[in-house]
Amino acid sequence: MTATEIRPWRGVLVATALPLREDLSVDYDRYAEHCAWLVDNGCDGVVPNGSLGEYQVLTPEERARVVETAVAAVGGARVMPGVAAYGSAEARRWAEQARDAGCRSVMLLPPNAYRADERSVLAHYAEVAKAGVPIVAYNNPVDTKVDLVPELLATLHGEGFVHAVKEFSGDVRRAYRLSELAPELDLLIGADDVLLELAVAGAKGWVAGYPNALPAASVALYRAAVDGDLATAKKLYEQLHPLLRWDSQVEFVQAIKMSMDLVGRYGGPVRPPRVPLLPEQEAVVRAATERALAAGLG
Repeated sequence: MTATEIRPWRGVLVATALPLREDLSVDYDRYAEHCAWLVDNGCDGVVPNGSLGEYQVLTPEERARVVETAVAAVGGARVMPGVAAYGSAEARRWAEQARDAGCRSVMLLPPNAYRADERSVLAHYAEVAKAGVPIVAYNNPVDTKVDLVPELLATLHGEGFVHAVKEFSGDVRRAYRLSELAPELDLLIGADDVLLELAVAGAKGWVAGYPNALPAASVALYRAAVDGDLATAKKLYEQLHPLLRWDSQVEFVQAIKMSMDLVGRYGGPVRPPRVPLLPEQEAVVRAATERALAAGLG
């Protein structure tokens, strides 16, 4: 078996944007086509029901069908659904749904209904781990207010609750601390705009946002970075960074969907409470996307 087969969270896994029709219903056919297109363009898999997929505003029926649609499109080994929920029992049920749909890994935020302490975090991951599907922890202290620091991640890994972490803190120094405390815990790049720094630090994968619009160029950037081809990686990084930095902004969903529209894909609208970009934000996204296309990155 290959490393990706053994650890299916490795490589470039795209946190997929979800196509919504003008009436804000989910376009499942278009979503299936998008998942297949990403894989055809070099991505290793997809992550449905992440924040970019607007899972928080989906009905349970929609959320389940999104996972099933992705699996039907690209195969369960390539699908790592987000299973975040306010309650541990609900998150476990989403992990079980993903497992039963054929997925071989899931991505899980810590408890985020309140500022959970270490005991609560450990109990949360222990409960969801009972589903029997490997868990990739998702550290996003900016949004959840719960920080999975390296010491806590090492404990979670040592207990067998998590196998990898999507690291979104933006603190690239943590990569080195994690490699000391838990060398078998896979570090995944969680924010597009620190890709090069974390790739150089030994990341094994990228849970990515902007490949929704520019998959081939993004994959080329990732491969060059992890392969140590820094001349190629640095040039691509500089060209793409004006877009990649949107992944760390509040309006990342709207920005990525707009870029998708501009490159000839379908981004479409967002569901409330998200609102469209302001004109000045649209202008920035448009200019950066058009520069990337002019550079042949589309």
